[in-house]
Amino acid sequence: MNARILIVDDEAPIRRFLRVALEAEGYTVTEAATARQGIDRTALDTPEAVILDLGLPDADGLTLLKAIREWSDVPVLVLSVRADEAGKVAALDAGAQDYVTKPFGIQELLARLRSLLRNQITAPQGSILTIADLRIDAATRQVTKSGTPLHLTRKEFDLLWMLAAQSGRLVSHAMILKTIWGPAHTEDSQYLRVHIGHLRGKIGCDATNPTYIFTESGVGYRFRTE
Repeated sequence: MNARILIVDDEAPIRRFLRVALEAEGYTVTEAATARQGIDRTALDTPEAVILDLGLPDADGLTLLKAIREWSDVPVLVLSVRADEAGKVAALDAGAQDYVTKPFGIQELLARLRSLLRNQITAPQGSILTIADLRIDAATRQVTKSGTPLHLTRKEFDLLWMLAAQSGRLVSHAMILKTIWGPAHTEDSQYLRVHIGHLRGKIGCDATNPTYIFTESGVGYRFRTE
């Protein structure tokens, strides 16, 4: 795999550790130690993914993330010591695709990165998604499981499509609620949980042992990948 990865972190030992691990997997790595350098490297190197620390010396990482999102949709994986739910949600709502807390396991981080890149490369160009035994057709709004039609409400279909189209990515409660129900409902997380429960029941996904929709407690949901 020869994807270009940009590491934005002010800690040189972390950058070195990540560089060694990523280059061992075949990635091409560039580095930045500040938000300003991060902007420059994102623009000049056109990376296929960014690993971003939030604690930068010249600006908060969220500020950098929002600046990148003004002109680029490059996948961003936040890597931070901030483990609180509010921090994770803020990063996701600012445009990050995933969030890993320090200290971290390198194998988990690599798996999350592969998922982001795979999703970026295989993002559906048409209107049909096939994941495991689910087939989701956006044009006809039809869903089948192992060839058997499923009867979803309009909101249930929209919810399933949004999660499945971002398979492998962590999608925050607020992002889902704003997209599907509108900006006035971004705090209605209980409402969302009810709909997720109904959707799980229809697609055969047990919340205690999920096969499709995985819960990131207090933050959002992640749909399975192939």
